[in-house]
Amino acid sequence: MNRRNALRSAISALGATFAFSRAEAAAETPSAAKLKVVYHLNDLDKVSFVLSNIQNHINGVGGPEHVTIALVIHGHALRAFHSARAAPDVGKRVDQFAKDGVELAACGNTMKGQNVTLNDLLPGFVSAEKGGVVRIAELQSQGYLYLRP
Repeated sequence: MNRRNALRSAISALGATFAFSRAEAAAETPSAAKLKVVYHLNDLDKVSFVLSNIQNHINGVGGPEHVTIALVIHGHALRAFHSARAAPDVGKRVDQFAKDGVELAACGNTMKGQNVTLNDLLPGFVSAEKGGVVRIAELQSQGYLYLRP
């Protein structure tokens, strides 16, 4: 019986040591790596929906410091971000996203097609010179998760 108890004690100690080492390793590395996410928007009728998704994402992770988000816009959706036509709520959201560090990328090809420059868009935008889909692919190659609501 003593051998059995000794064996059980040894196995328990080994299991506890393993569990402790795993917990210690987890404590040394961030428990949740900061996610990087790219949102793809090209449908004009989805502008409000996508902006709400981004805000919900930021809120859901506990704030902008816990996630890196890029919004890449091309096609008809870019019209919603022309400063002369933008709805007030869109302007407010874009302003807040820019303050939160969200990358707001406008497709260079779409900008040419709509005959607009960055000055014609709401403040905070950068140009995806090579194109929106190229920018999305670049971000994905950098580890960004792709979302197209």
